[in-house]
Amino acid sequence: MIKVYGIKNCDSVKKARAWLESKKIDYYFHDYRVDGITEKQIRQWIAELGLDVMVNKRSTTWKEMDDKTKTSLNEKNAVKVFLEHPTLIKRPLLDNGKVRCVGFKEDEYKKILTPS
Repeated sequence: MIKVYGIKNCDSVKKARAWLESKKIDYYFHDYRVDGITEKQIRQWIAELGLDVMVNKRSTTWKEMDDKTKTSLNEKNAVKVFLEHPTLIKRPLLDNGKVRCVGFKEDEYKKILTPS
């Protein structure tokens, strides 16, 4: 089952979901704010995708954070920060069970979701 992680009012999430629906691709939407997120998931994503890819530096939450928190964010403390502020996780995060990608890029979605 394809999963899309994010928050429902995010424009990028809306675009990704609309694209999936237009292609009649079944998926499950996991809203961080409603469904939560686990430490294990965050650790896996950071290990696989990298912290730089995972941080949403365009989010209001990031922009409002103090400089000390921003500059000290690393793989050790990121899990705690992401759990406290899930909107800092870049979105959408698409998981097809084998591959995960962050953000919505139509070409990347086509590549990941087209059976080989």
